[in-house]
Amino acid sequence: MKKRTILVFLTLVLVTTGALAQQLYVGSYNIRNQNDGDARNGNGWLQRCPVICGQVNFEHPDIFGTQEVLRSQLDDMLAHLSDYDYIGVGREDGKSGGEHECIFYDKKRLKVLDHGDFWLSETPEKPGLGWDAACTRICTWGKFKDKQSKKTFFFFNLHMDHVGIVARREGAKLVVSRIREIAKGQPVILTGDFNVDQTNEIYTIFTGSGILKDSYEHAARRFAENGTFNNFDPELKTDSRIDHIFVSPEFQVERYGVLTNSYWMPNAESAAKQKGHDAPQEIDFSKYSKRLPSDHYPVFVRLSK
Repeated sequence: MKKRTILVFLTLVLVTTGALAQQLYVGSYNIRNQNDGDARNGNGWLQRCPVICGQVNFEHPDIFGTQEVLRSQLDDMLAHLSDYDYIGVGREDGKSGGEHECIFYDKKRLKVLDHGDFWLSETPEKPGLGWDAACTRICTWGKFKDKQSKKTFFFFNLHMDHVGIVARREGAKLVVSRIREIAKGQPVILTGDFNVDQTNEIYTIFTGSGILKDSYEHAARRFAENGTFNNFDPELKTDSRIDHIFVSPEFQVERYGVLTNSYWMPNAESAAKQKGHDAPQEIDFSKYSKRLPSDHYPVFVRLSK
């Protein structure tokens, strides 16, 4: 009887411990702002949006940061992503003007406890250019409760400037400082388009902070056949990762992936059918143009704690 009681007790302990463990699937996705130039070049938002949202719905991250989202794009994404809600404001006016660095979250899995925004500038509480930046830049953050594990964590998402070196450096310092101030040592995830790769001195401001580590470097398993920027060209290859997911040390990074999915659009040759030399003759092939959903590849990471 004693052995049975001990066995039941140990089983309950294991079940309880498993229930309290926190596992999160998180991502970062620069979706590319909607503009006429892209549309003229065959990369219009109306054709890209269903592909991006289809990819997100298939992967179904618990939470993910986005960059370059205009208000009209945000509305389109919400229409396709029925499981998700978001936090974030427009960088130009703190309302709906300009690009948003939205954080999308699965509203069935996570609950927002607190959230806010600050600008990467000398005046972080109000919209404005910072240092030598070419654009107004913003960081959105939220405090979330995991409805499954009952644990809380903080999620920060940003888009750093593509021109201003000083703006990136000082912005990085500001972000690290705000994470310390807001999260106060609690678990943190930081995503974004940082516009610097893993060799840049600004990258080390985050990895050398003592409060963040690069999920790529610490992943137990990794699938990253390319860097994260593609310039809408599926034939380009780079080792540079400018879209990062940094996490606090207590997170275990189980898997890291840069997803290079593409889609196909018809062209002048598409009407002509052809057969494959070694393929079953029931199959008809058509020549289509290969396209990418964004000029950045998304990054997805599985975490546990």
